[in-house]
Amino acid sequence: MNSQGLDEFAGWVEGLMRRRGYDIDSPRGGGKSRIADEAGVHRAAVTRLLQRQSMPDLETMRRIAPLLGVSVRDMLIRSGRVTPEELPLAADLLPPTDWQPTMEDFARWLGVPDERMGVFVKVVSQFLEPDAAPDTEDPRTEPRRATRD
Repeated sequence: MNSQGLDEFAGWVEGLMRRRGYDIDSPRGGGKSRIADEAGVHRAAVTRLLQRQSMPDLETMRRIAPLLGVSVRDMLIRSGRVTPEELPLAADLLPPTDWQPTMEDFARWLGVPDERMGVFVKVVSQFLEPDAAPDTEDPRTEPRRATRD
């Protein structure tokens, strides 16, 4: 990370801290200590970032992000540690909305071996497509009739 990247990141974090009401500007404001305490991190980590001395580690970012109202993903991308492509949003990983998974897709997701794929599809299809099942009545499914003693 170059000093320009650190400076931009620290400036962004400062803005977030101020918007959240942390007094980080006055020496006796207590904002640095307060955010460190609330996040459960060392005050020195907050101070080093705000003085542009060092980038916080992953754990510090993970703890500070929620207090500042941003995601850890945003923090990591803004810090320059990862790119948006390296850490895609979950929605970016979803298939197109018009895509319909096949039985084979479900079998793969469940770890069904290729040699058993046909059996899996045949058995599951019987449950999902009742018309494909043989036309036999199961006596256990008939309604019970009241009997007189």
